[in-house]
Amino acid sequence: MTTALSTEAAKELFHRSRPTRVERRTVGEHLRLRAPLAGQAVVPALAERPDSIKILRGQEEVRNADLVPLRYQRMASNPFAFLRGAAAVMASDLSLTSNSGIRVQLCGDAHLANFGMFASQERSLVFDLNDFDETLPGPFEWDVKRLAASFAIAARGNGFSSEEVVRASQSVGQSYREWMQAFSERETLDVWYTRVDVEWMVSQLKKSDIRRALVKASDKAKRKNSESAILKLTEIVDGKRQFRSDPPILTPVADGEFGTVVDTLAPVFADYVSTLQSDRAALVARYSFVDFAFKVVGVGSVGTRAYVILLESGDGEPMVLQAKQAGASVLEPYAGASEFANSGERVVAGQRLMQSAGDPFLGWCHGGPSAPFDFYFRQLWDMKGSIDATLLDEHGLRVYGQICGAVLARAHARAGDASIISGYLGETSEFDAAIAAYAVSYADITEVDYAALVATGLGTTPTG
Repeated sequence: MTTALSTEAAKELFHRSRPTRVERRTVGEHLRLRAPLAGQAVVPALAERPDSIKILRGQEEVRNADLVPLRYQRMASNPFAFLRGAAAVMASDLSLTSNSGIRVQLCGDAHLANFGMFASQERSLVFDLNDFDETLPGPFEWDVKRLAASFAIAARGNGFSSEEVVRASQSVGQSYREWMQAFSERETLDVWYTRVDVEWMVSQLKKSDIRRALVKASDKAKRKNSESAILKLTEIVDGKRQFRSDPPILTPVADGEFGTVVDTLAPVFADYVSTLQSDRAALVARYSFVDFAFKVVGVGSVGTRAYVILLESGDGEPMVLQAKQAGASVLEPYAGASEFANSGERVVAGQRLMQSAGDPFLGWCHGGPSAPFDFYFRQLWDMKGSIDATLLDEHGLRVYGQICGAVLARAHARAGDASIISGYLGETSEFDAAIAAYAVSYADITEVDYAALVATGLGTTPTG
């Protein structure tokens, strides 16, 4: 699960033979005896859990205090929005029950809204995980449980029956198990290079809500590119392009502070460029700095520092990069500290390991004395899009669960050992049922926590 090998480790791997698929599958089967599949259904009792509001408020210390009320407002919209913002709460809950002991690189926040489409370097649309702020090695099922729970909560939000909620949740576990078995039987390089092409996905789906939603999302993603980011976020003033002012969502630097910001940002940006592959660094070198602004993003991320940086080539061709604050993963108190000293590098390394087609501009740095936080960089809006689960009927949500379960299995197979995981999961539906039971029970917990947040009034605090 590491991204680089020491010289000694490389020498050891060079000389050491690797176990076969059959041998690795046997390891997983033995682990199932130690941690039975039925145990995957267990959620912590409410009385055993730390107070969810205290966990959320404990995250305020490293956030911009002016934006914290906006975070709670977004989380108070509905139980699904609460789940999105409460990754730290679920990380605590996951740690309170037994696990398989099979560690992979986790997304760490694998709810259904963190799956989507974006452009590969070949400019085709691929479907994959797209948020890695919490990535860290840990028990594989933690990602599966968070994903299945998000489907249970989304299904309830769509007004589905209890049986339909179970089926939507179970589709995640079943798809994950079946695809993990398939990946365990493929050649190693085939697994590494596997990616989900959006056009292929559309061709495989019959006329239905999910197909219409996928086509709509892909059409929107193709329009949501660097050019649309420029049109939406910038304007021309006195012949010069600059970021628009739309506080608190987009806040340019005040004129009187611009020079200081430029002087401060230059060495930080240089540190970021030094983390890029040489060919990507050469590409960035064709651009120069033009403008800088603060930008609010996401739900759970609200309050963390996020900036957009406007660059232009010598011919005035614009490009926007995003720099986002990276702290310790919410999983670290329970799964162990990251091997990376810089949390931005943790995010980048996890994304490169798990994603089938990564952003060529991924890099990291430390913000320096004026912004003493770790950051990671990426390109903003490179044909990014997502499916609106609220528009899906029962069949559509189940199919979407199958898609996301398959994509998560691919990411785990790429970053872990598909044969061990498949050996643990077995070939029956026992895992699927256990994951569905967990998801439904955790949806109950989330609704309790959501009601607690609403009762505090934090979600109605004016943002000014």
